[in-house]
Amino acid sequence: MTAIETDVEPAETTPVRTARRAPLIVVSVVLLAVFLAGAWAAWSLTIDDAFISFRYSANLAAGHGPVWNVDGPRVEGFTNFAWVVWSGLGAWLGLALPLFAKVTSLLLGLGTLYLLVREGHRRAGLTGVLVGAGAYVVFLPTYFHITAGLETAAFAAVLLRVVVLGLRVLANERVRTWEPPVLLLLLGMLRPEGVLAALPVVALWFIRERGAARWWWTGGAAVVGAAYFVWRWRFYGQLLPNTFYVKFGNLDSGWVWTKHTTLLLLPLLLLTLSLVLRRATRAAGGLLVVTVAVTYVTYAVSGPTMDYLDRFADHAIPVLCLGAGIAAGTLTQRVVGAVLGLVAVGWSAVAGTSSPELGLISNYGMDLQRAHVPIGKALAESDVPVADRTVAVTDAGAIPYYSGWTSIDYIGLNDPEIAHGADPTEVVMRRRPTVLVVTSVGPQPVGKRYGFDAARATAGYEQVASVEMRAGYWQDVFVLPPYAATVGEHVRQRADAARQVNDPDRPEATVDRWLDRLRSQLPF
Repeated sequence: MTAIETDVEPAETTPVRTARRAPLIVVSVVLLAVFLAGAWAAWSLTIDDAFISFRYSANLAAGHGPVWNVDGPRVEGFTNFAWVVWSGLGAWLGLALPLFAKVTSLLLGLGTLYLLVREGHRRAGLTGVLVGAGAYVVFLPTYFHITAGLETAAFAAVLLRVVVLGLRVLANERVRTWEPPVLLLLLGMLRPEGVLAALPVVALWFIRERGAARWWWTGGAAVVGAAYFVWRWRFYGQLLPNTFYVKFGNLDSGWVWTKHTTLLLLPLLLLTLSLVLRRATRAAGGLLVVTVAVTYVTYAVSGPTMDYLDRFADHAIPVLCLGAGIAAGTLTQRVVGAVLGLVAVGWSAVAGTSSPELGLISNYGMDLQRAHVPIGKALAESDVPVADRTVAVTDAGAIPYYSGWTSIDYIGLNDPEIAHGADPTEVVMRRRPTVLVVTSVGPQPVGKRYGFDAARATAGYEQVASVEMRAGYWQDVFVLPPYAATVGEHVRQRADAARQVNDPDRPEATVDRWLDRLRSQLPF
């Protein structure tokens, strides 16, 4: 009996498959190690703005709805509804919201890394992984956005998943019918501009998808989205979130943001744009470019504030990382692709570590623990009747959250009257809160800040404490005379104790301070 000749190659054995996958496994392990090290280095950060969302979440979990103050006019001082609801679940479960938010974002960051590795390898081989996932893990701000407590990492992860689905549609690969409309809805509830960011992919999917199911899922998502919009309009009584009235429309600031972001991400942008120049990658490149453009256009025309370490740019950075990885890994001249990829990864590493804000943000979490958190906890402990537990603040985050007091945010983010143009000094003087916390450059308030005249507003109050957050940034605490003794005692005790365990005698906002603290935490 003779053997039958065949052109079919013998199936790969397990050892052969493992050997071929070995480089990918090694690279993935190294990327994971770098990612975890970066998250550990940034773990101390929780940004003060995150506590704004946490306050709404805590009130939601307590049955009051997503409100800033339990009593008084309702205000929507946040733009991340889905994040507020998710954090509300954590509050309902009795979990510490800063930790709950950090762990959630860490898991979503790991999911982002997984998508970059998997899709980069599928579409551009090992070079795609090294460039795409490599640029993501060496960009230091990634980790501070993961640990800050805001929705940044969640938005970036969902948007990357949306783009991956778009690439699958272009490649005629299977896409679950429910996923594009559901992700569109989720992204829009994470931030309002998320609808615009996801729209190119969802429109492409809808045009190419066949069958009635796409109509049902898309229609269902539209109904839910419309119902949410009508509900929030009725609940808060205004068309847009309160922050839009305070922050939106600074075109000069938007132009500065656009120029800075372009320089920050230049190699990633150019590599992604290069996909459009090649016929084989033109459709994928066009989809990536359009998605990034519509994501960033909102920030370019709004002039984002509190854009610490390029927070809003981070929303589409994973998409650009994937685009750069595909571009570098699919070039016919592999050496050229490798060199361009190396430039992109190196640029990302240098740009992230050379940010002038790094010193401030890397120490921000400890500084918040030195000032805002102890003040908030001290107010909660003070012997002040519930009816008189009112506080006015500049930094409307940790102090209102930990105090639980009725709060006047005299910047206006969480106050509809001030947001719509009322003079903050007049508003505070008319409402006459028990406690005024004034942000200043020293132990005594000087001049005006955000239109607030501290000298006028604090007339008749007693200054009971000055708490240094960092060099040149103080929280000066003023209290009505009947409660000055109890509030002052608790604030001083809490602040003194907090300073002893949070970088005592090191208020400077420097990278060296952060690195010294990290070295002290190493076990060797």
